[in-house]
Amino acid sequence: MLEGLLDPARWAATFGAVDTFWIGFAVTLQVVIAGLLLALVLGTLLGVLSTSRSQVLRGITRVYVELFQNTPLPVQVMFMYMVGPTILASITGAPDPVRIAPFALGSLGVGLYHAAYIAEVIRTGIEAVPRGQMEAARSQGFSRPQAYRYIILPQTFKVILPPLCNQALNLVKNTSVLALVAGGDLMYRSDNFVSLYGYMQGYLVCVAMYFIICFPLAMLVQVLERRSKLRPKAKEIPGLDKLVAAGAGAAPAATDGQEA
Repeated sequence: MLEGLLDPARWAATFGAVDTFWIGFAVTLQVVIAGLLLALVLGTLLGVLSTSRSQVLRGITRVYVELFQNTPLPVQVMFMYMVGPTILASITGAPDPVRIAPFALGSLGVGLYHAAYIAEVIRTGIEAVPRGQMEAARSQGFSRPQAYRYIILPQTFKVILPPLCNQALNLVKNTSVLALVAGGDLMYRSDNFVSLYGYMQGYLVCVAMYFIICFPLAMLVQVLERRSKLRPKAKEIPGLDKLVAAGAGAAPAATDGQEA
C-alpha cells in the first residue's frame, strides 16, 4: 500500500489529471458560497423569529430546527433528489418531473441544513443581549425590526462570530455530499479518478484541496475566539489625565481648609 502511494508513475498520472480536480474545486467553492449565503439569510431570519412573542412563529422555527438537525444531511439531499422533481412538476403543472440541477441541489441541501444550526446560534446570541436594550430602543421610537437591525443584531454578531465561522467550516466539508448525486464537485471527481485508475493519490489530492479551503477558516475561528475572550479596552478621553491631576491637587487644599 505504502509503495503504491509513493510510486512516481502514479503521482505523474494524478498530476496529469489535476485539471479535473481543479474543476471540481471550483464547483465546490461555488456551492459553498451559495449555500453559505442561503444559510446565513435563512438562519438569521429563523433565529430572530425564534425570539419573537408569537408562539406560532416560535413553533414553526422549532419544527424546522428539530427536523433538519435530527435527520442526516445525505438523507435530506437524496430526498430532494428523488422527490423534488415530482413536487416541482405538480407545482408547475409540467407533464414530466422537473429535473433539479446538481448545483442548485447541493446549495439548497447544505444551505437549508446549516440554516437550522445558524438559527440556534443567532437565537443564543440574541438572548445573550440584555432585554433592556430592546426596551430602551422601543422607548426611543424604534420599531422592533429597526431595533433588531440597528441595536440587537450588531451586538449579537460580535458574540457569535466564532460559532458562525465554525458552521461555515462544517458547511465546506458537508458539500462532499453532492458526490451522491453526481454533482461534479471535488469529491465526485476524486471518486471518479480513483475508480478509473485505482490510484489512491486522487483522494490525497482531494484532501489537500479541501485543506486549502478549510485551514484559513479554522485559523479565523481561533483568532475570533481569542479576541472574544479579551476584555474591551477603556476608551481614551482627551484631557482626562489633566482633570484627574487637578482634582488630586485640590484635595489636600480642601483638607487644609477644614483643619484651619
